[in-house]
Amino acid sequence: MVLRRTVRSCRQSRGGPLTHLSGNLSPPNPRERTSAPPVIHLSAPDVGPLEESYLVSALRSGWVAPVGPELAAFEREIADRVGVAHAVALSSGTAALHLGLLALGVGPAHVVVVPTLTFVATANAVSYTGARPVFVDCDPATGNIDVALLAPLLEQLRSSGRQVGAVLPVDIFGSCADYSALLPICAAAGVPVVEDAAEALGAVHRGRPAGSFGHAAVLSFNGNKIITTSGGGMLLSDDGVLAERVRYLSTQARLPLPHYEHPEVGYNYRLSNLLAAVGRAQLRRLDHMVTRRRQLRKLYADLFAAVPGVRLLAHSDDLSNCWLTCIVVDPEAAGWRARDLADHLAARGIETRPIWKPLHLQPAYAGAEALVTGAAQHLFENGLALPSGSVLTEHQRATVLTAITAFLDN
Repeated sequence: MVLRRTVRSCRQSRGGPLTHLSGNLSPPNPRERTSAPPVIHLSAPDVGPLEESYLVSALRSGWVAPVGPELAAFEREIADRVGVAHAVALSSGTAALHLGLLALGVGPAHVVVVPTLTFVATANAVSYTGARPVFVDCDPATGNIDVALLAPLLEQLRSSGRQVGAVLPVDIFGSCADYSALLPICAAAGVPVVEDAAEALGAVHRGRPAGSFGHAAVLSFNGNKIITTSGGGMLLSDDGVLAERVRYLSTQARLPLPHYEHPEVGYNYRLSNLLAAVGRAQLRRLDHMVTRRRQLRKLYADLFAAVPGVRLLAHSDDLSNCWLTCIVVDPEAAGWRARDLADHLAARGIETRPIWKPLHLQPAYAGAEALVTGAAQHLFENGLALPSGSVLTEHQRATVLTAITAFLDN
């Protein structure tokens, strides 16, 4: 019923502002926590001797400047892994989103549809182009974009005279959006798709790897991601013209001339050869790291299976890379709140994090248009991301599980 009311209100407000149906839940009041310094982190970098050997080799090669053989090899290996024709390694996933949108022609005349449940970088990249994000709510079961809202939203935007530059689905917490349903909707509306797979390298949707959907896709290699280059990202596409446009813009829009010639404004967004070397070592270990995270999610699933009022968000170990395992708590059924468990673990030096605060509730985007049902706000208020890193030792895993068990017993 909530969804039907939302779609109907969207149609009724055609030509005007999109309707906010955020529900009646109030955000939790901030409060001080008494906690030990984190000893067990949410998703710490998983690096070791292999990464060190690749980095030292790159240093000794003399290719310390931004470009070099490690960079070219890293792009080729990621493209092969994901199954796309082209890859451009960049300084961050945000940079990749920014340039991907620019290469598609997105600018101040456009709006871009963005899930409200995601990290702010997705919306910020839209703002960098001069376009405006329009937020849409999530599927409460998975946290990914609610595809049922997408067609009426695109129709409302079209009918009110707005130009939709792109749709930016996010593969939230390492689980792919429902591209089987989403892509035909966007194709019918004539709107390009840029897949934000920043959290999802190694995940799969119906046999296709994350990062292979849409006109372009984006990966992140930030320090807490599945694989890391310390900081970095990549744009992926089967469109060679689009990839070359991104590559050109990422190097200050410099023409290949003996002197410095710049016919337009560019960006200093290229990944360095040294960081690419670290990424190549990480990629060799990707399958092992995903397996470790899936094993940990299975332990969480077993632990919470008999706990009333608790479920895992988007629990699909065979498809997700399990970047972060998140639980959703029904306080009435469970008898406790997600933040109670967070406080209990923090006091023992175990880091957790609430699920993303919806972007339509962020001060930076106050007043932005949004089509919301309350699903993302509910996950924010009742969800919790648990330690999920592949680098966790068996002892650290046992420490987390023991701490959670003690909380549940009490």
